[in-house]
Amino acid sequence: MNYAPHTEEDIAQMEAAVGIADVEELFADIPAKYRLAQLPDIPAPLSEQETIALLNGLSRKNILPHLTLTGAGAYHHFIPAVVGHIINRAEFYTAYTPYQAEISQGILQAIYEYQTMIAHLTGMEIANASMYDGASAMAEAAVLSAKTLNRSKIIIARSVHPEYRAVVRTYCWSNSYEVCEIPFNQTGQIDLDLLQKELAENVAAVLVQSPNFFGVIEDIAPLAEAVHSFGAMLVAAFTDGTALGILKPAGESGADFVVGEGQSFGNPLNYGGPYLGIFAAREKFLRRIPGRLVGATVDKNGRRGFVLTLQTREQHIRREKATSNICSNEALCALAAGVYLATLGKNLQKLAALNVQKTQYLKKQLLGIPGWKEVFTAPVYNEFAVSCPDARLVNEKLKKEGIVGAYELPKSYPELKNALLFCATEMVSKEDIDRVVDIVKGAL
Repeated sequence: MNYAPHTEEDIAQMEAAVGIADVEELFADIPAKYRLAQLPDIPAPLSEQETIALLNGLSRKNILPHLTLTGAGAYHHFIPAVVGHIINRAEFYTAYTPYQAEISQGILQAIYEYQTMIAHLTGMEIANASMYDGASAMAEAAVLSAKTLNRSKIIIARSVHPEYRAVVRTYCWSNSYEVCEIPFNQTGQIDLDLLQKELAENVAAVLVQSPNFFGVIEDIAPLAEAVHSFGAMLVAAFTDGTALGILKPAGESGADFVVGEGQSFGNPLNYGGPYLGIFAAREKFLRRIPGRLVGATVDKNGRRGFVLTLQTREQHIRREKATSNICSNEALCALAAGVYLATLGKNLQKLAALNVQKTQYLKKQLLGIPGWKEVFTAPVYNEFAVSCPDARLVNEKLKKEGIVGAYELPKSYPELKNALLFCATEMVSKEDIDRVVDIVKGAL
């Protein structure tokens, strides 16, 4: 709706209705010393035309790259035009959760279809109607596991995205749970031997990521077997959902929860957000998972319809019964993901294969440069870690050429000196890769 300030008549009616003589009486409980005597010295208001001109001027300061080789949790994928067309329709376009979604069959059906596709992709039985982002989804799964099993310890692989690990620690700190990290081995995967030594009867869940932060693919099945032998739960995460088009679903390999980031599904890179948290689980956790679930049913005339089946948020049920403090979802981002997945269909597998091919070509070309070495030996998806003589110099040279370079791994892993994490999606052409390699050779 358009912004419309209160008129003098509106204010007078409100004052009469609540029995006050002046609006200032509404703030009587605030001591005078804490109230502003006058407004701060702020600039005068701008007209709409002046505001647009100002914002356009600010936007021109943004330096948009010609090419990006950075993944590390945010990925540059092609987005079909139909995605933007659908999510910009007036009946869908909102950044916030659709309150009273039951009044709109269209909203409910879109969420239902999204849940269905996510369940299929992850190999799980149910998926909720989205969460804030991949990090909070992983943290919610960790806390849910601990509460369900009444255990106090969470194990997380050090190869999980550093920011995800930080969020998990914050959630666990607030619930007084212990967090233990398991290092990665020379393959780039979680060290299974060290994990088995750490497993005990007080462990609630083990958290892994595949492909992990280094792009390395984890072997989920033996992890699930080891974790389940102690009665704990396995949480498998991902940051680039397009990998699900080619990898065996973690649900089919024994994971109890599959969580991750849905940004790659039709949501553009946008300075860090908004993102889309994906949360899928076994059906036995139906009443314990956070968020909401939309279901299909029939009305009294036998016609198919959709309903908001479960809401476990604190606004809808007794606060102490709520499974989480999640009080919103990412409905618009989830809609974009649903449209994206429906548009690609089985072509998601071809897209994933293309990512692998581009990545392998870039990797091969870089490893052909003297002094460049492979950091890990396990198979990767569309990211890989390499070491070189001077990582910072490489990125500086690429930046001068309008290219966002690789992620510098020492920022998060000090032990990986001069290591770079490169990413190649379908948006990177062979000509782009050849040009990057020539620039890198020149820099060194």
